[in-house]
Amino acid sequence: MPAKVYKDKDADLGALQDKTLAVLGFGSQGHAHALNLKDSGLNVIIGLYKGSKSKAVAEQHGFEVFETGEAVAKADVIFVALPDTKQASVYKSSIEPNLTKGKTLLFSHGFSVHFETIVPPEDVDVILVAPKGPGHIVRRQFVDGQGVPALIAIHQNKSRKAKKVALAWAKGVGGTRAGVIETTFKEETETDLFGEQTVLCGGVSALIIAGYETLVEAGYQPEMAYFECLHELKLIVDLINESGISGMRFSISETAKWGDVTVGPKIVDASVKKRMKKALDEIQSGKFAKTWVKEFESGYPKYNQLLKDGEKHEIEKVGARLRGLMPWVKKRSLKGAQASYE
Repeated sequence: MPAKVYKDKDADLGALQDKTLAVLGFGSQGHAHALNLKDSGLNVIIGLYKGSKSKAVAEQHGFEVFETGEAVAKADVIFVALPDTKQASVYKSSIEPNLTKGKTLLFSHGFSVHFETIVPPEDVDVILVAPKGPGHIVRRQFVDGQGVPALIAIHQNKSRKAKKVALAWAKGVGGTRAGVIETTFKEETETDLFGEQTVLCGGVSALIIAGYETLVEAGYQPEMAYFECLHELKLIVDLINESGISGMRFSISETAKWGDVTVGPKIVDASVKKRMKKALDEIQSGKFAKTWVKEFESGYPKYNQLLKDGEKHEIEKVGARLRGLMPWVKKRSLKGAQASYE
């Protein structure tokens, strides 16, 4: 049975009208939620740590900015718009001491609550509102009068009004313009991690590099390998995004289609699915979360090394040179490009 899709008519901003909404952090999702909610006529304040560089930016957008603990104390609904690994320490130091009965904690990813790096008290509501797009798209679509589809979930419903508040928040950020689907913290967290690791980020980047290396090792020019295994991927993904896998196949040549349906399943075969299942098992058991939290607590040594090694791969040098020949491709420098999550 298809999931119910909630639209504008199913949500009432009145559930938030007389409340103070605190957004903790002014990074990718934080700034988008804050600005969209403000434009929806709601009372939004920003919570940041002392000395945050984001303070001036938030104030330029017309927000009152408070230190995190004070923002939590003033607010009725608190959106924890911080990286997963930093949420637990901020919760202990600044959120928990100011989290009184009747408040609502809101997340855009269920990691901390599902894996219990944060355990909220029983006398508060705990909800999730997760737009399925990066913050700048959430903001841009809202400004254009549209919206990004979103998920909502209810972990604790002490007030018996948690779902109304979640739907109101989703409406305030533009989600109900597109459509909102209800899920659980468990389902959102585990499927999100699985998708990132095995398909969207880990799977795709590993497949690209393996294909590139196979062609170069066989004696083909690196430039040809880059075009065929990386550059043209966007064209295919755009087609899939617009009309699904079958729609993409409709738009490519018969030769490409034949290679797709006969060779693709030999590359990504049952053994790959078996390893995907193992990855899912490690997500479900909490093993991945424990490993990731331990990596953070030790200062990210393996994480930083693996990223550094990836930046040194030949495909990055070849790609940078070839993208320089394409003025229509938006250029983005890695240096200083990390999103602010303050």
